Amino acid sequence: MCGIVGYIGKSSASPILLDGLRRLEYRGYDSAGLATIDGGRIETRKCKGRIQALADLVKENAAAGHVGISHTRWATHGQPNDVNAHPHFDASGRLALVHNGVIENYQALRAPLVEAGHKFRSQTDTEILAHLIGNLYDEAGGEHSKTRLLEAVRGALKQVIGTYGIAVMHLDVPDALVGARRGSPLSVGLGKGENFLSSDPQAVIAYSQEAIFLKDYDVAVVERDGFQIGTVEGGVAGSYEVTKVDFTSDDVKLGDYPHYMLKEIFEQPHAVRDALRGRLSVEDAGARLGGIDMTPQELREVDRVIITGCGTAYHSGLVGEYLIESLAHLPCEVEFASEFRYRNMPMDKDTLVFAVSQSGETIDTLAAVRESLRKGHRTLGICNNVASTIARECGAGVYMHAGPEIGVAATKSFTSQLTIFTLIALLLGRIRHLSNSDGLKIIKELQAIPEKIERVLEQSDRIKEIAAKYAGAKGMLFMGRQFNYPVALEGALKMKEITYIQCEGHPSAELKHGFIALVEPDMPSVFITPDDAMYDSNINSIEQVKARQGPVIAVGTEGRRDLAKIADDVIYVPPCADYLSPLLTVVPLQLLSYHTAVHLGRDVDKPRNLAKSVTVE
Repeated sequence: MCGIVGYIGKSSASPILLDGLRRLEYRGYDSAGLATIDGGRIETRKCKGRIQALADLVKENAAAGHVGISHTRWATHGQPNDVNAHPHFDASGRLALVHNGVIENYQALRAPLVEAGHKFRSQTDTEILAHLIGNLYDEAGGEHSKTRLLEAVRGALKQVIGTYGIAVMHLDVPDALVGARRGSPLSVGLGKGENFLSSDPQAVIAYSQEAIFLKDYDVAVVERDGFQIGTVEGGVAGSYEVTKVDFTSDDVKLGDYPHYMLKEIFEQPHAVRDALRGRLSVEDAGARLGGIDMTPQELREVDRVIITGCGTAYHSGLVGEYLIESLAHLPCEVEFASEFRYRNMPMDKDTLVFAVSQSGETIDTLAAVRESLRKGHRTLGICNNVASTIARECGAGVYMHAGPEIGVAATKSFTSQLTIFTLIALLLGRIRHLSNSDGLKIIKELQAIPEKIERVLEQSDRIKEIAAKYAGAKGMLFMGRQFNYPVALEGALKMKEITYIQCEGHPSAELKHGFIALVEPDMPSVFITPDDAMYDSNINSIEQVKARQGPVIAVGTEGRRDLAKIADDVIYVPPCADYLSPLLTVVPLQLLSYHTAVHLGRDVDKPRNLAKSVTVE
């Protein structure tokens, strides 16, 4: 997802805009820009590349003014270059706009503008929206005012098909910014004598700890000392809530870590403890998840569970499937959210849907939520962002409480999601067949997990040596069975995301059904091989790889020294219950990916072509 930061107040806007963009840098982008109103002109600086390049431009030629908008762009329409970077302008050059999302009918909107003589400099859909708003503003005539600008924005957005989060300013209305959203997040940050627009309140956390999260079709007029929120259709917005942002600027600092990804890998014991806090009940020998907002009777009536998500969230859902089937004996299916939204899946009235998204803004998952709700199914969110769109539209669910995740490659959000699914499986299991002693045993096992993750993290230097040994590989295969098959998928995803090494994840037993053809001396195989019911089967698969001169990295359980006799390298994790092993086995794979990427000189926190939150299809 691209980033938006807008400012209006008494301070110089450029430093605040640049600081805000840096705080959103982790989301992924390929160009950056800003515009400020300085007296009777708009000062614009934008360029392809990193925010530092933009900061250098501003340093060379200062962009003064106390009001401005800024943006980091992840290219959709048009190549990443200086011209296509935001902000974009209307035909007069007096209106500037930044935009997240996609205008699907941009060609239809463009045609009458071209016929009227408008010239376009960029290849973007955003520039067409800027021209459309500017044209409506000019046609309105009369006194220059925030009302006239607001109505021009409304008039344009009524014609738009697609998604948008926008911030608009006009040289003739220097005392106001206008923001609007549909399908792409935007919030109003509240300060003293200054206010903000941002796609994520994290961008302005150093200046504002209170935010209003706009809903779809909301339009906001933001001034130095106030704001008004209405709708695209012209009405007054329904109730809105001023939210206290539940993290501080210290939470998003690197500290002594070289990268956010490494910091967040090491935060996992704390994140798992926070996900468990207050949710384990020894008295009930089960889990208490008040956010689910369902009675025991309603939970007993559930006869099928569907989990939907994308990427890492999808992989956590696959582990959730094994957990719910194993501990609760409930049929469970996992669907890619991008496919769920277009399928006509038969779903009984007693089906419960879980939508998983770290950001709570993932466009495909949000569309799946809306499709599920439209059909009348109970739909619950599993999110990290309390005020996110998915959390609001579901109205119930479970928050992860993992804290801000800055690195593009998800790490602590994955283990937090696994923890949440274990709690859900325990809750559903206890109202069905799990005994009191079963529940107490699961609680004891869960409580021990954070300390066991810490023991895995102590091996980081050893894993770094293994990463250096295999960093030159042309590709890697990741394999696991049962609970650890999804971990193989997640390990392959992490490695390919940040190292750009081609990787595949498979069930170990599928080796002989095709992809064994890939095994050769420069193709390492990573086996997730804990001491569980599938151990001997995994050993057999390892033997098949070794027989074909394939190098093997194994993740095994402490005490199984026989594994070291056949694998080239072994990373050990503490023993635990089978169903909790993914919480431990995924950590070495995260560290292996991280250290490999660092060895190869990759930009770990901002891998190429990737965005932290995907808000366009």
